[in-house]
Amino acid sequence: MLETIERKPILSIFLIVVTMLGFSIDYLPVSIMEARNFITAREMITDGNWLLTTMNGLARYEKPPLPTWLSAFFAMIFGIKNVLALRLPAILCVALTGTGIYLVSSKLLENKLHSFYNALIGVTSFYVIGIIIEAPWDIYTHAFMLLSIYYLFQFFTTTHNLKYSLLAGGFMGLSILCKGPISIYALLLPFLIAFGFIYGYRLNRGKIGSILLCIISALCIGGWWFLYVRLNDPETFLAIAQRETGNWSSYNVKPFYYYWSFFTQSGIWTIPAFIALLYPYMKYRVAHLKAYQFTLLWTLLAVVLLSLIPEKKSRYLMPVLIPMAINTGFYVEYLIRSFKTLTDKRETLPVYFNFGLIALIGIAFPFAGFFIAPQLTGVLLFWFALASLALFGIGLFILINLKHKRIAPVFYSCIGFIGTILIAVLPLSKTQIAPSYNPVSTLKAEVAQQGLKVYGFNYIAPELIWQFGDKIPEIKNEDNQIHLPQDAQFGMLANGISLEDQDLLKTNYDIELIETYDLNRSPQDSKQYNGRLNADYYIMTKK
Repeated sequence: MLETIERKPILSIFLIVVTMLGFSIDYLPVSIMEARNFITAREMITDGNWLLTTMNGLARYEKPPLPTWLSAFFAMIFGIKNVLALRLPAILCVALTGTGIYLVSSKLLENKLHSFYNALIGVTSFYVIGIIIEAPWDIYTHAFMLLSIYYLFQFFTTTHNLKYSLLAGGFMGLSILCKGPISIYALLLPFLIAFGFIYGYRLNRGKIGSILLCIISALCIGGWWFLYVRLNDPETFLAIAQRETGNWSSYNVKPFYYYWSFFTQSGIWTIPAFIALLYPYMKYRVAHLKAYQFTLLWTLLAVVLLSLIPEKKSRYLMPVLIPMAINTGFYVEYLIRSFKTLTDKRETLPVYFNFGLIALIGIAFPFAGFFIAPQLTGVLLFWFALASLALFGIGLFILINLKHKRIAPVFYSCIGFIGTILIAVLPLSKTQIAPSYNPVSTLKAEVAQQGLKVYGFNYIAPELIWQFGDKIPEIKNEDNQIHLPQDAQFGMLANGISLEDQDLLKTNYDIELIETYDLNRSPQDSKQYNGRLNADYYIMTKK
């Protein structure tokens, strides 16, 4: 196995990621951010809005279009309603992120196997996986920026100025075309500061010229769409830009220390990631001290820079997981190399606790069947049996190898553990769907038979619009302006109607409540229940 990895590590990374995420990730419901992306992709295909992008027929310039173009491309191949196809480019960007981690690590360490460990840590970190559905643009922008960093690293350490500067500028431009300058600030800037501090810059006239060429190419590739929209729809573009920049200082504001637990975003690697951050402990144990100092500083600077921005969300930490995966790899490589000889309980107990806990979860999983047994029928029973066998076997295998102090098999078993969760446990989420769950996916066909058009009143969640399968024009918009349709009869989805609005509507229409649609998979008395995911459907007949 190790020979195959050393010969074809990048292919191995892609196969592992696609296997982990490609089989059952479509069991997860479409999130609000995904829905916005998918609706825009659908309107690119159906309405031809490839440059002046729209969502539900309205201008959608908040995010650059490259991720949506890629989603639309895969939708045209595999079907516009195929959620897995729409998610596939994001899945491939997870693999691209793993590849970037491997390539940067290879230049730092000149050790393929150690670099492969780093890549696996990266692609199995919690928020690297979670970001592809919570905020799909992020994985694109950071994946492309990481490749730009790989070529910048070579540019700074070799004499081949032009080739590497153009490649770095090209991928930087693609990153900008995914989410503007976000990754420049969150990933590239801390890299540049850390590199200069640890390795130093040796610049000459030729390199300065190549740097300028890199910047120009990045701005041309990444900035042309912004210029196009600015020239063709200036008022809307400026209004959206003003609102978005205002959010940075006034929306979701959190204290400076909000990100102090950033290492927990790595999921099963939380304890190794934390220990790897302890410089006084690690500096005597790493095989490449200077490289370790660099990744540690890169990680911490990324956290500090993100902490300076008033607006904070947990998912904004995703780029920190990239240098942190490399940094965590130093600790994992140390354990693989030295754990058999360790006798100090202060060093061994965290290892036994971390991996032992994962093993016990795997062994205990089959007993979860006692709690969900009535819902395990047909395909779900197959997935549960598969997950139980795999996780029980992995847990037992981890415990056996921990007993013999063999950390390499334990490490790979943890990758298998995550893969099993994603492949075989995700489908079991269907057992958790509340009886009140009522999708809106059939409504479009029903109203087409009736010859009706459907409008929206108040806020209609993007998830509902996506599932409906077409645009839902607004009767009452965000500015509380009401534009009553001219249709003699039409359908209307509404998320709550005030008494004042009821009086207005009843003055003009006979109103008949037909159905309540609810995309919540949790019951109404649950804390997870989200009121914005439901809507009442009425048939409105003009008086």
